[in-house]
Amino acid sequence: MDPLELRSKLAGVIAFPITPFKGDLSLDVAGLRDNLDRLLAYPVSAIVAAGGTGEMYSLTPAEHLEVIRATVAATRKRVPVIAGVGFGHRLGAELTDAAAKAGADGILIFPPYYPNADDEGLLPYYRAIASATSLGVLIYSRDWAHFTPSVVERLTSISNLVAWKDGQGDIRRLQSIMNRVGDRLQWIGGAGDDMVAAYYSIGIRAYTSSIASVAPRLSLRLHELAASGARAELTELMGRCVIPLYSIRSRRKGYEVSTMKVLMDLAGMSGGLVRPPLVTVTDAEREELRAILDSWSEFLD
Repeated sequence: MDPLELRSKLAGVIAFPITPFKGDLSLDVAGLRDNLDRLLAYPVSAIVAAGGTGEMYSLTPAEHLEVIRATVAATRKRVPVIAGVGFGHRLGAELTDAAAKAGADGILIFPPYYPNADDEGLLPYYRAIASATSLGVLIYSRDWAHFTPSVVERLTSISNLVAWKDGQGDIRRLQSIMNRVGDRLQWIGGAGDDMVAAYYSIGIRAYTSSIASVAPRLSLRLHELAASGARAELTELMGRCVIPLYSIRSRRKGYEVSTMKVLMDLAGMSGGLVRPPLVTVTDAEREELRAILDSWSEFLD
């Protein structure tokens, strides 16, 4: 897919599916296909394969390729498939090339393995991975990778960089970046479904949703209400269906994945285990999640 075509499709809900694992922690490819078939019955705008919710950092290169191939096959070109990549610049470039050959439509670049790297090291990292493909690339600002407006402006010199996915939720910093860079990039809210109101209040009209893996109709409704400015309805829906989930997700590192997998299992889908160092939820938290799923009944099949 041409980078500009990819950019034009990055609006509304971008789904961030989990990668299901079996009891022995091997890939559950059949489960992944079933999950995607269910998700694609709804009008999400794109799918990120092997993203953060998809436990990219736990996958071997062979497993990563298998997830990309399965996702590309399941979508059948109905929506763009964006492959998550990262680690170091050499491995990131290899994963990018393999994903492109497997049929991915875009690349989402995660921060490198080395935390708190200097800006002068980050710039060639992103350039090296982006240069491994002619596909459109997105940069994912998350965890320790905090960018100044001037650094983001320098990154726009990457010819196939089309979008910026914010994973920090720092609206003040993001506004400063957007003010500096303007429409040179497509802006995507990526810190969570609970941030939709904040992102849309500053003009963003696309967000990445992990909730879409379980209840895509709920994710789409959040987008619809936020985009139309229906503040009272959005606030009510957030308080009833979204904030309770995020209060559990915030309790432990990695719970953003663990909670979604449990919800999928409870909904009769393929969630499965998380791989170490992530941990699963407690029995008491599983019951809390069951109550949350009950509150989503109007948005479930």
